[in-house]
Amino acid sequence: MWKRILIPLDGSNLAEQALAYAEELAVAFSSELVLLYVSESREKQYHHMHQLYVEEVAKQLKERFKKRARVKTVVLSGEPAEEIIGYAEKNNISVIIMASHGRSGITGWVMGGVASKVLHTTKVPVMLIRVAKPPRKAPRKRLLERVLLPLDGSETGEAAVPYVQELISKLGVEVILFGVVAGGRHVRTVGGLDYILYPEQELELIKTEAGGYLDRLCQRLAARKGRVSVELKVGDDIAGEIIKFAKKDSVSLIAISAHGHSGIEKWVFGSIANKVVQVSKIPVLVVRTQIKKP
Repeated sequence: MWKRILIPLDGSNLAEQALAYAEELAVAFSSELVLLYVSESREKQYHHMHQLYVEEVAKQLKERFKKRARVKTVVLSGEPAEEIIGYAEKNNISVIIMASHGRSGITGWVMGGVASKVLHTTKVPVMLIRVAKPPRKAPRKRLLERVLLPLDGSETGEAAVPYVQELISKLGVEVILFGVVAGGRHVRTVGGLDYILYPEQELELIKTEAGGYLDRLCQRLAARKGRVSVELKVGDDIAGEIIKFAKKDSVSLIAISAHGHSGIEKWVFGSIANKVVQVSKIPVLVVRTQIKKP
């Protein structure tokens, strides 16, 4: 799951903030890190300088790794998002780790254009690192300690589970299985769409079913190295509950499936994963649910 990690770079300090996470994972999994720089068409004359840049970054990483992981450099020409996506899908990349912004800076958008295109298009899992200017100093010895795994009880919502399982095995991370039960449902009436609260007894049954699912998965994961716990909340803003809990409980990574119980209607993010990615200041690992052909 973590054997070949792609890190897109553009020469900026912002983009390089993804490197620390890639390093931690590469050492744990003996991964190969692929440093990718894409020279845009207007930058052809700087291709050699870009090559020197990624080779220098690779040299520094190799010195820190002391042979515990491998580093490869690649420089391509073209449109950055397209080249990142194409390289990842043609070269057996396990996960893309990239910063939310690069040299274009942190603009009014909460997510840079290149990162957004990659997230919304690639089939490869993406770990998005929310950047800060100036860079934050890591408050912990390790960057990945507490992982929040939102689940909705569906098979399609479990796409991120295998990745978290390996984080438990190799890093001994603490994992919180997180579920949110809506307090009611929308009902179409003569006057339009109304929101009807569940009767207390029905809500308790829904909570019991959701809690049972989380407990069963907790028992399955707890057999591995690391601590696994369950949190179940009641709320109508599911993405908001995920973000609020992650911030309050010092979560270091949110691992989420791009589609869950609502199903896959089109090849973009599900609304919950999309909002989490857009709003959360905590790193987010997005794993797309793969469509099974009949």
